[in-house]
Amino acid sequence: MWELARSWVDGWTVSRRAPKPVDVPWGLRIQVGRPTEAVRHVLLDADAETARGLVRSITEPATCIKAFLEPDVMEPWFSPEWEPVDPGFLMAVDLRPAVVHAPDGYTATAETADGVVSVRILAAGGELAARGQVGLAGTACVFDQIITEPAHQRLGLGTVVMGALTNAAVEHGAGTGVLGATVQGRALYETLDWKVLAPLNGFIHEPVAG
Repeated sequence: MWELARSWVDGWTVSRRAPKPVDVPWGLRIQVGRPTEAVRHVLLDADAETARGLVRSITEPATCIKAFLEPDVMEPWFSPEWEPVDPGFLMAVDLRPAVVHAPDGYTATAETADGVVSVRILAAGGELAARGQVGLAGTACVFDQIITEPAHQRLGLGTVVMGALTNAAVEHGAGTGVLGATVQGRALYETLDWKVLAPLNGFIHEPVAG
């Protein structure tokens, strides 16, 4: 599981065009560099004492700590200056070529740049209906930012995006897909044979301004 967890971090940084993760005693550190998330720490098999020490050392706002644990296990580590992020799940699947057929009136496009495959589904009028991307990280790849616009939901476009991304990833030599799913997204991925490996939860440092 930890190998796939590391693959998720590697592929996520490729997808988000963030610097490569750095090995630290508790797992991996990513300099995300965004106002809403400056730094991300991902705990890999770290014990509670190590995790608590990390939490105590952090003063920078918008620092996120994620782990493959249930929220109630992590919560005692954090002070009130930390807020939970939306719960999620680490999921994986063995990739197989998919049959992709967009509904009538929709077209799918794909492009690859800097190790990221992007798929867009356009409606007849040219507006964006759904999208997603894959960060390529060797034999594993990370599916990321799978979104269907509200006006185009319940038409199977998410499945079309996943199929197109799967085919592109297979063409690039990937054999395993990994992703961090939301509670809502998990339902779609399970219909496509993705399996939950672990919970994926986190807290973000949001100190009150003095």
